[in-house]
Amino acid sequence: MKYDREEQELLDAYESGKMVPIKPSNKELAAIKAAAETTFRKDKRITIRLYDHDLKGIQKKALQLGVPYQTLISALIHRYVEGDLVSRDG
Repeated sequence: MKYDREEQELLDAYESGKMVPIKPSNKELAAIKAAAETTFRKDKRITIRLYDHDLKGIQKKALQLGVPYQTLISALIHRYVEGDLVSRDG
């Protein structure tokens, strides 16, 4: 897979140990756990195709947060739909 300049810089920083994972705040953990609790009440199932490096990144982040990666994906989608996630440039 070919990465753009920014993606390559991030990958290089991570692999060289310059990028250190941070622990999520209590507020972030609470939001993720709340989303995880609602996961069991969901009644729709979807199939989605992701780039391999995106899935691996999500799985790593989920492991750091202590949640299943599917729960993290669901929480991110929910937060986006609710307007809690906004673009950095706007």
